[in-house]
Amino acid sequence: MGRPEVELARALRRSTPHAERLLWFHLRRRAIDGHKFRRQCPVGPYVVDFACLDRNIVVELDGEWHEETRDYDAKRDKWLEASGFKVLRFSNDRVKNQRSEVLREIRSALAGSAG
Repeated sequence: MGRPEVELARALRRSTPHAERLLWFHLRRRAIDGHKFRRQCPVGPYVVDFACLDRNIVVELDGEWHEETRDYDAKRDKWLEASGFKVLRFSNDRVKNQRSEVLREIRSALAGSAG
C-alpha cells in the first residue's frame, strides 16, 4: 500500500466534481502559457485540487460544503503559504459562471510568480 495522501489523491481523481472537471479542461496539457498543472496533487500532508509545482501555485475550488471546512482550509492555506505556495481559491459557482475571469486570475498569478 502506498502513502495515504497519494491513495487519497487517486480516490479524489476518480470522483471529480463538475466544476473541477470544467477547470481541469483549461489547465491540463500545459494549456495556460505552457505551465504544467497536476490535479488532486499531494503537497506535504495535504491533497490540493490543482498545483503548478514549478511556480508554487495552488488552486482550490470551494463547493457548498466550504462553510463546514473553513477552519481546516485556513490551517491548510497557512501551511501551504509558509511552505512557499500561493493559494488561489474560487467557488464552484464562479468556475461555472465566470470561468474566463478565473483563468485570467490564474494566468496573472503564474506570470507574477518566480519560476
